[in-house]
Amino acid sequence: MTTYETMPFHLETERLILRPWAESDAAEFCALLSERGKGTPTVEHVRTSIAELLTATATTGIALLPIQRRDEGDFIGYCGLIIGRSTLEEPEIAYELFQHAHGRGYATEAASAVLDAAITTGRKRLWSTVGAWNTASLRVLEKLGFERDHVSTEDNGEVVWLTRALP
Repeated sequence: MTTYETMPFHLETERLILRPWAESDAAEFCALLSERGKGTPTVEHVRTSIAELLTATATTGIALLPIQRRDEGDFIGYCGLIIGRSTLEEPEIAYELFQHAHGRGYATEAASAVLDAAITTGRKRLWSTVGAWNTASLRVLEKLGFERDHVSTEDNGEVVWLTRALP
């Protein structure tokens, strides 16, 4: 088995800071998840999810990180690497932002920083899976050099699988 370097867990861009989760992120994370329109999880459930994310990070060396705007200091979403539908050797890049933060280039900026972090781990390829309806996310991934690999059908509709080779 190949050993990979641990990805950096604190990333900064011109406008954003990506950092490890804190228990204090639970209420805002709840609010973000409620925007999906599938109900609102309890803060206690989200605190448990944050603890699970931190445990997974310690085990895998990859992380899903909260995104804060540098100047405002507010939580606007998350971005990072997950196993998801893929593997630890070829993880998925994932991101989700509050609707009020859409259309400002934050997802591209955060995902670009995570892509650079993934390169430092020594991995050779990343995946992403996106609902076929989500044209904005597909556009972000295409800007980052991801290419469509295939489409699968799941209970909630078509999922586009994209991949990107790393240097």
